[in-house]
Amino acid sequence: MKDTSLVTLPTVGLLIINDNKLLLAYSKNKKAWYLPGGKVDSGETSLESLQREIREELNIILEPSLITYYCHIQAPAFGEESNIIMEQDCYLYTFDQEITPSNEIEAVQYFDLKTYLKEPQQVVGVLEVFKNLTNDKLLVNQ
Repeated sequence: MKDTSLVTLPTVGLLIINDNKLLLAYSKNKKAWYLPGGKVDSGETSLESLQREIREELNIILEPSLITYYCHIQAPAFGEESNIIMEQDCYLYTFDQEITPSNEIEAVQYFDLKTYLKEPQQVVGVLEVFKNLTNDKLLVNQ
């Protein structure tokens, strides 16, 4: 019998907003656009994890004093078993330079919600973040 008890997956996500659009990264493995970031390793704080993941994925060294906690979201973990729930701390960061993703990431792109909804796959956690950012007027619907 398959174990269907809920499993939580601690993760972190980086929110970079430019020109009223949110930066997303395309995962080669999961074939979807998601927030840059990833799983929190054992013994790491969420901030340490964020800095490590962004260095690995986007080749960016985050300046700790510029990282601002924004929100915590809970959503089904995209591309995982249905009983896995992502618990994600999301952090705002200001960055306006060109980003060169690592081999893990196929591409990065800024999206508004309207454009994101046209993608073949939407990640529930990303939709939650768009909703929060819009409600808090950090993104304005166009």
